[in-house]
Amino acid sequence: QVQLVESGGGLVQAGGSLRLSCAASGGTFSNWAMGWFRQAPGKEREFVALINWSDDTNYADSVRGRFIISRDNAKNTVYLQMNSLKPGDTAVYYCAADLAPRRSRPSDFGSWGQGTQVTVSS
Repeated sequence: QVQLVESGGGLVQAGGSLRLSCAASGGTFSNWAMGWFRQAPGKEREFVALINWSDDTNYADSVRGRFIISRDNAKNTVYLQMNSLKPGDTAVYYCAADLAPRRSRPSDFGSWGQGTQVTVSS
């Protein structure tokens, strides 16, 4: 099972940008599909973005065109570049990994990081 550590969260004004990073260890990183999820207070954890082992990507409709997921296999790291941030993007962001996720649901991913807080002020 891979270990994941997120970083890069913080407080930003609406319209600003942040880049989240997720460092992985304990497995062959290039074999893993990597996802970003988020959870706001009182809400369920939701899918944000996914990148698989062949660099195919998928995004939630709410972030498509604003967020970009990428990976650097040499650094065992996946990134989430978040642009044009909105107060509705405020949440704890989690990195997740799985060898073969069936879909983009949280239950499809077996390994999780501890999360990093992103707060967008209006």
